[in-house]
Amino acid sequence: MNKRLGYGVITGGGVIGLAAAFVQMLEKIQLLKTASNTLLCDLNSIFNCSSVLNAWQSSVFGFPNSLMCIIFFTVFTIVGLAGLADATLPRGFRLSVHALSLFVLGFALWFLWQSVYVIGALCILCIFCFTGLLAVNWAWIRINANDLPIGRRGRTVTDRLLRSNVDTLAWLTLGAFVALAMLLQFY
Repeated sequence: MNKRLGYGVITGGGVIGLAAAFVQMLEKIQLLKTASNTLLCDLNSIFNCSSVLNAWQSSVFGFPNSLMCIIFFTVFTIVGLAGLADATLPRGFRLSVHALSLFVLGFALWFLWQSVYVIGALCILCIFCFTGLLAVNWAWIRINANDLPIGRRGRTVTDRLLRSNVDTLAWLTLGAFVALAMLLQFY
């Protein structure tokens, strides 16, 4: 995979997550104004953003998680756009943003677990954020793994795994596992 495609995926995942987090923040503001408001994303008893946004898990650091997501997805989008514009992003910087995206993915997995098994409802906007994070992390692995010195390219285990798309299968499996866990809990 070329880096341009990777940065395009990071930008797309960042924009999806940013849009979902922004709408979620607007919904949270509506709940703070009037707790009995029915939100646009309250589709039924399972897809019920109000239940999720009113839970303590939606403000685990003392402020709405959606505010944190707006910041993180803005970073991912800007870095993706910089990469698309052929900016030279130092390896240390890229690895740091990649580590940040893995932290946010871990937090999102925890939050989805809490939503499904503790709160008993799902926020559809959180699912969009999670989807954006999967895309961002998939692209970071591909971009950072492509930094192998030319003389070693093709002989490393990492390069062979990427050429055989094992990483793509792993990300798709993670997404399918999360979806299956949700389905088993609610149906």
